[in-house]
Amino acid sequence: MTVNKATIAVRPLDKRRPAGRSLSYTRRRTYQYAFALPAICLVFVFFVLPFVANAFFAFVQWTGYSSTLTWTGLSNFQLLDQVGLLRHAITVTAIYAVTAMVVQNGVGLVLATALQRTSRINSVFRSVFFVPVLISPLAAGYIWAAVLDDRGPANAFLSAVLPGDFHYAWLGHDTSALLTVASIDAWKLSGLVTLVYIAGLNRIPEQVLQAATLDGAGAWRRFWSIKLPLLAPAVTFNVTVSLVGAFSALDVVFSTTAGGPGDATTLLNVAVYTQYGQSFFGTASALSFVVTLMVILTAVPMMSWLRRREVPM
Repeated sequence: MTVNKATIAVRPLDKRRPAGRSLSYTRRRTYQYAFALPAICLVFVFFVLPFVANAFFAFVQWTGYSSTLTWTGLSNFQLLDQVGLLRHAITVTAIYAVTAMVVQNGVGLVLATALQRTSRINSVFRSVFFVPVLISPLAAGYIWAAVLDDRGPANAFLSAVLPGDFHYAWLGHDTSALLTVASIDAWKLSGLVTLVYIAGLNRIPEQVLQAATLDGAGAWRRFWSIKLPLLAPAVTFNVTVSLVGAFSALDVVFSTTAGGPGDATTLLNVAVYTQYGQSFFGTASALSFVVTLMVILTAVPMMSWLRRREVPM
């Protein structure tokens, strides 16, 4: 049987969505927005509205000693700068945040490298190092304040292993108080950072490491040239989260030094707490607004820069 070939004109497909599918698509999108609406409302009520209100009150003269609110522009910021509180608090907060971030990520990366392999002993140590994350920041601060007392266990241990009698007040000197409190904050969250780095290390393809080993790369070369570049997503997350968390620190500082000695550990949030306690609500809002600006102006560029350095796997 012979089939005659003929040219068949194919009618172009109609790209319009059928009525039934369109209705289904509309319903699906409606359901998505309906399920997201409670979360959107919570974010709007507990984040957007307070931020807008705080931004407004930062430019208003508002105290607990007067029933009137007066728009004063930048007067709150100028007053805080004149008394020396604004610049000092910004400097102390920056030093505290950088110290906590460096210590936290440095310790976390070392622990992750040592505990990467899954074994019973490593699982035990992972749990031990994660315990501080579960402790209340206030409780952790009070515990470390007792440990670091001039006659506490830390100085007793140093006196036992080193010559001399140590009675150093770790939280009582300007030079050591800020770095000590920042290290306590880093200790508290280093377990979480460690787990993130372990997850990042376990995502690295084993074939790549084996190929590097066959090419003669040692342990340090494999870590520096392969593991560390491929850990970039974990580094981005940990550095950003630890830095933002340190900018908003209050509880650990409050339970250890309460901003002292003098004003050596007076972070921005500590200054906010003090101003609110003294019923100076306008200046407290101005300081809180500065904290928000520091977080945004630091976290966004840093995250963008770190993301550009990430190596795809």
